Amino acid sequence: MDPRVEKRLGLKQLVNNVVSAEEAAKLISDGDVVAMSGFTRAGDAKVVPMALVERAKNEKFKIDIYTGASLGPEVDKYLAEEGVIRKRGPFIADPGIRNKINSGDVLYVDAHLSHNAELVRQGIIGPIKYLIVEAAAITEDGLIIPTTSVGNSPVFAEYAENIIVELNISHPESLIGIHDIYVPAPQGQREPIPMTDAKTRIGEIGIKVDPAKIKAIVISEEPDAPSLIVPPDEETQTMANILLDFFRSEIKAGRLTNKLMPLQSGVGSVANAVLDGFADSEFEDLVVASEVLQDAVFNLIDAGKVSFAAATSITISEELQKKVYGNLEKYADKLVLRPQEISNHPEVIRRLGLISINTALELDIYGNVNSTHVSGTKMMNGIGGSGDFARNARLGIFVTKSYAKGGAISSIVPMVSHVDHTEHDVDVIVTEQGIADLRGLAPKERAALIIENCAHPDFKEQLWDYYNRAVEATGNAQTPHILEEALSWHVNLAKNKTMKKETTNA
Repeated sequence: MDPRVEKRLGLKQLVNNVVSAEEAAKLISDGDVVAMSGFTRAGDAKVVPMALVERAKNEKFKIDIYTGASLGPEVDKYLAEEGVIRKRGPFIADPGIRNKINSGDVLYVDAHLSHNAELVRQGIIGPIKYLIVEAAAITEDGLIIPTTSVGNSPVFAEYAENIIVELNISHPESLIGIHDIYVPAPQGQREPIPMTDAKTRIGEIGIKVDPAKIKAIVISEEPDAPSLIVPPDEETQTMANILLDFFRSEIKAGRLTNKLMPLQSGVGSVANAVLDGFADSEFEDLVVASEVLQDAVFNLIDAGKVSFAAATSITISEELQKKVYGNLEKYADKLVLRPQEISNHPEVIRRLGLISINTALELDIYGNVNSTHVSGTKMMNGIGGSGDFARNARLGIFVTKSYAKGGAISSIVPMVSHVDHTEHDVDVIVTEQGIADLRGLAPKERAALIIENCAHPDFKEQLWDYYNRAVEATGNAQTPHILEEALSWHVNLAKNKTMKKETTNA
């Protein structure tokens, strides 16, 4: 046996379970519900899914796949495009599976990421025939040590009938010890989660499993797919500066200190770029308590701005992978990875007083946010953890550029075409045009602030025209809308490829 494998496989009774990816893939049957490790292209199974892809070229079968969040191309591109996936949940990001969902070829269950573990416990998701989990090691006492994400793997391991382990020896051994696996008891028997700050360790370093469940171990050396983050640009830097000034005003008002409160940043280039803006600021000793640690977090650790970071996944660019995983010891004492039902737990988020920064696709003049559906019908990625954080955070902040598609689309519209986050969960909106602090404001006050501060100049007059006519038409109602026109911007976009008024057919 390869000495590297022998070193990572502490439970020697499992040596005879080491098989090829092809043999492991044969264990999966048509109609199975299969859980997989992985959260935003990190810590996901790779070689067994690719063996399933090869098998599907000669055999027709379909399976349902549930994960922590989005996976790399092995599942969400190749397995999807091969027609193997019947149903997928709870989050996706790859265009391959997105196209299959939007064509109706794959059923998609979009859900709050903190809810999935409870759905497993209740049997709504399941019965899970197999869990395919990537591990950095299996310890002598039967702990599966995850790699770069935890996600839903602990609850999957508890409820799956069988487990296939991808033992990935390319990941550094220094991953052992950065995980904090705490699994709540069933509802009704559950004690409070004993966490009073993001640094508090409350669980074990690995996932406890019954060794009899482990039916196969496959050796892997495949790296995580790198994140697809786009570097910051002038407009995202402007947004970061606006947000930093807002935090300074909160400090002046006595609501925050220079350490702020624990920060959460959603998946995506805009939120990552905004977080990157802290590097040259006066803020220090920052704590990150998020679901994903992206490039910006490690840049801020290197800059001496972030003293600790907790999440359920590490999702970084190829350049950062080499830097971080090649020298993980430098970061290990500043990191912890937890199950997503802990990182995204509403009560913990509220207890710690998080500042939450997430990305919107579009928002309306009253502060309702659409973060998932393009023009109300086409899925982009999913709600992910943004709802977990926005509803329960001390400050729920949404960022977006004020326009899209070169200026043909306004990100601020009269009425969103799909609602993921109601106005009640949105505290602050930031675009490259400005900021709207919506706390304590009535709908008409919010509308004036959003239009004047956040809308793109090309659409501001059009938004004011709609709003003023809505006020008149409804007799100055609590939330003025002209229902016949509220979604006319999206109709115009579908017909004329722009939301600009001059090309409407009205």
